[in-house]
Amino acid sequence: MANSAGSRKRARQSEKRRQHNASLRSMVRTYIKKVVKAIDSGDKATAEGAFKTAQPIMDGSVNKGLFNKNQIARTKSRLNARIKALGETPAA
Repeated sequence: MANSAGSRKRARQSEKRRQHNASLRSMVRTYIKKVVKAIDSGDKATAEGAFKTAQPIMDGSVNKGLFNKNQIARTKSRLNARIKALGETPAA
């Protein structure tokens, strides 16, 4: 455990920040799950709406350092590809 007053304060601050970041990370994951659920239901309009809502939140999480930018870019790309695939009819 921290001994000096300054290090005790730093420990309090880092714990508070950790909890706040965990909450924000969880929120981003929830928005991603909403998009996935809409895709799985097969409703393209709902999926596009959910993706439009999730996109700025995902981008904001990168700026806050919660996720790596490449991870979010990859996730957005994959979700967008799945949404686009909903509109296509399978080739017979």
